[in-house]
Amino acid sequence: MDRRLRRGSFACAVLLLSCSVLAQTAAPRLKVSPNHRWLQYSDGRPFFYLGDTSWRLFPNVTREQADLYLANRAAKGFTVIQACILNNVDEPNAYGDKPLIDRNPQTPNEAYFRHVDYIVNKAEQLGLFIGMLPTWGNNWTRHNAKPPYLFTVENARPYGRSLGSRYRNKPIIWILGGDEGIRSDEERAIVESLAAGLRAGDGGTHLITYHPRGPGRSSDYFPQESILDFNMYQSSHGAHDHDNGLFAEHDYALQPAKPTLDGEPRYETLPVGFYYPEASKYDRFDDYDVRQAAYWSILSGACGHTYGNNNIWQMWDPNHKPEISPNMPWYQSLDHPGAFQMGLMRRLFESRPFQKLVPDAALVPNGPTSGGAKIRAERTDDGSFAFIYSPRGESFTIDKSRLKAARLKEIWFDPRYGASYHFHSTTNEGYQTYAPPTSGRGQDWLLILEDDAAGFPVPREYKLFSWAAAR
Repeated sequence: MDRRLRRGSFACAVLLLSCSVLAQTAAPRLKVSPNHRWLQYSDGRPFFYLGDTSWRLFPNVTREQADLYLANRAAKGFTVIQACILNNVDEPNAYGDKPLIDRNPQTPNEAYFRHVDYIVNKAEQLGLFIGMLPTWGNNWTRHNAKPPYLFTVENARPYGRSLGSRYRNKPIIWILGGDEGIRSDEERAIVESLAAGLRAGDGGTHLITYHPRGPGRSSDYFPQESILDFNMYQSSHGAHDHDNGLFAEHDYALQPAKPTLDGEPRYETLPVGFYYPEASKYDRFDDYDVRQAAYWSILSGACGHTYGNNNIWQMWDPNHKPEISPNMPWYQSLDHPGAFQMGLMRRLFESRPFQKLVPDAALVPNGPTSGGAKIRAERTDDGSFAFIYSPRGESFTIDKSRLKAARLKEIWFDPRYGASYHFHSTTNEGYQTYAPPTSGRGQDWLLILEDDAAGFPVPREYKLFSWAAAR
């Protein structure tokens, strides 16, 4: 036998063995934290939800391309990849396989799903969860749709049960909805039937949320006691300085408490307000828009955040139909600055016990309260540290009495580069006004105030998570 062929056969055997082992070993599980504000692993370790939207990952890329994409996202610090199984069911994937036989959710095409399996297994190897959408919303909504409908109340449950069983032992977060709202009892029944099928198939081992049409909130469709483990909102892409923190504040005030996050904010390189007739394809969201949305949202009470890039959500290249004016192939967009800066944000939060943070508007008695310069702040419930974000580098005043420490360490954190500057330590009393080092659009800064005796480390590089190490 040719030596190269023997090597190839051995590699295939190793790959098959690896896939077999992965299929038999349950990945770490997620659950809602005891205070119902964050997510965590089943063993109690905090989980920072940092998502990337790659809605068309499963149909649009080859396995080699999926390897490239997932490795890039893991290296940048992402923890969740949001991807949809059923997009346009009449279009084949990169290997010519359509997802369903005869457009029937009860007869999945095994060849298509083997490709999905490969991507899920690769994500698991890299320590990533898949935020898996069983279907895009256009496949179940009755709004502007004509029969025959793809999903019904009757076939949604067995489809969900099949998916739940197939990925029972995989690192999955179920995301219902798919950029769609609920407008009728029939639509609600379909979504709830799908959710019941997922629960029946996976034994309730995976969290469930709902990705609404934007701007929108899952909490508008489902009460707090509903099938959702945590809420999700889509702040959408209408304008610069759109205050997505308002969505988090709304959900944070609901009872009983439930985690929430922005599952689709303004995307890097996306034309601003593209759905308005007067929108220009030359005015595009940049990395500053990405950072502002991320810090605004989390410091308003969100349990994490989702990044998006206009070229990557659709995994666009010249072989695919463009949507919303992509301006370069997805593989040339992987290293845009906003993606790097999301990893820096995760590193910042994980450098401290971030699950103790709670929104605290009273911490900032004076400073911009509206517009693009709006200040937002969180402090820990024990008063040991606080994060205060100034999107335009505008000055603000802090009520130090809300922090419980004899002396405070004061640190400027640069969200653009992840650099930290310890500039002062002082007694903790009275009011203090802080002026960030620079100001203007794109000159955002975050102030860290912390107990000088706590010994918190300067935010440093995080280590990539490994399932093997966790076991």
